[in-house]
Amino acid sequence: MLDWQVVKEFLTEELEGVEIPEDISFEELVEAFCQYTQDDYYEWLKDNFKSFFEFKDGEPDWNWIREKVKNL
Repeated sequence: MLDWQVVKEFLTEELEGVEIPEDISFEELVEAFCQYTQDDYYEWLKDNFKSFFEFKDGEPDWNWIREKVKNL
């Protein structure tokens, strides 16, 4: 989950000088942006899972993964 307060602060800075329509509250805007970002983040995680583990014949390439772990 995203930190709602961090997102609120980010949007406050990024939208400085932008007039938000009166029928959209800033809190609702923050919530909608959080939801949008979380949905996108989940898809990003799934894509990265596939490329990181890259299953071949039902098994990940453990040698490649070992190298990634060693390089931490």
